[in-house]
Amino acid sequence: MNTQGEIEAAICEGISHFEQEYLGRGPEDIRAHLVGDLLVVRLRGILTAAEQQLVKALPTDAGRGLLKQVRTQLMEAARPALETMVRDMTGVKVVSLHYDISTQTGEEIVLFTLTEPPAFREAKRG
Repeated sequence: MNTQGEIEAAICEGISHFEQEYLGRGPEDIRAHLVGDLLVVRLRGILTAAEQQLVKALPTDAGRGLLKQVRTQLMEAARPALETMVRDMTGVKVVSLHYDISTQTGEEIVLFTLTEPPAFREAKRG
């Protein structure tokens, strides 16, 4: 059985790999937090150069909306793989996935609701 920190680190690695595979680059920073039956993943610096240009070139609402729509569709398409990854790493089934992206800050939030809090062992204190 892994510690909470080991589970969170594995989730970060898995989602970072997903971002690299699906979008061609990973985040500049990624953090995962298990909070009861919630798994919150925060990614920073995720916009590609092309996405940054899209947001700047088009009228504000159009560029922002288009980028959010494309990213949301990618997450929906990848949902089964992401849910399987989270289940394998936490030992708990995913109930739902919630997603949003900020085109202004380049920050992305992925929230997984789990059927129950995952079991983990306490980290050794030295």
